[in-house]
Amino acid sequence: MTLTQLEIFSRVAELQGFTSAATRLGITQSAVSHAIKSLEQELGVELFLRHQAPIELTDIGRQLLLRARAMLGLAATLEQEAADARGMKRGTLRIGSFGPTASMRLLPRILEQYRGEFPGIEVHIDEGPDRQVLQWLEERRIDLGFVVLPEERFDTFALLQDQLLALIPANHALAREKHLSLEQLCQDPFVLTEAGSSELVSKLFIGAGLSPNIRYRCSQLLSTLETVARGDALSIVAELSLPKVMDPRYVSKALSPAVQRQIGIAVLDQRQSSPATLAFIQHAQRLYRLAKPTILR
Repeated sequence: MTLTQLEIFSRVAELQGFTSAATRLGITQSAVSHAIKSLEQELGVELFLRHQAPIELTDIGRQLLLRARAMLGLAATLEQEAADARGMKRGTLRIGSFGPTASMRLLPRILEQYRGEFPGIEVHIDEGPDRQVLQWLEERRIDLGFVVLPEERFDTFALLQDQLLALIPANHALAREKHLSLEQLCQDPFVLTEAGSSELVSKLFIGAGLSPNIRYRCSQLLSTLETVARGDALSIVAELSLPKVMDPRYVSKALSPAVQRQIGIAVLDQRQSSPATLAFIQHAQRLYRLAKPTILR
């Protein structure tokens, strides 16, 4: 068993196909098939159900995938520690990011400084909803992820705090109000964005014993903003996720009582994090630790 075999196995499982894995890895499909067949023969089990389209892992395959990713993560940490001894001239950092707050507000400034100091570190960024970033962390597919705190399952590092705001069509009667309660947002159709704060918003209503009239669910914040702008629904979004130049078709209103949201970085285990990962966190904390939202405006 080799790390190369485990890497190929992990890619096939992630992409659910031999051809797509070969393309991603830059090798031939026959090389992928040979590596998987050799690994299965060595382990004495079948890792994939090949008659499925897309292919799926067997039960034992799913179990071994977690071990494989753990081994690959530790191997990457060893490589990074060796790179650190050489001055971190080479290495890889895998980052999970969600929504505009992390991808457009936080990452660019951090990466600008980080790449300036460590130009040899290759940075990979995967974007998805906040729940997916958490899953990637658990599966060791990323080294660190931007998350909404608190997250008890991981080692976390707080960066900044913003607030949740009600988003209202500009011609709506509630647009004249200075503050809005959760109850006031339950009368009209509601659009829930999955981009970064859906769980927090859902918990707010549940905690208040309220049920919003969720008519729409959008995976992208831009779709949520457009739905509100058209006058089709109301919503709740994070202040830092809003565009710097607001569309005049909608307005944002503070919630009463105010609801804060804290953004941070999470790693599966700080003690096993690579030097490249820890260096990124240090850069992020220097830039943003407990920063006020107005700093990013």
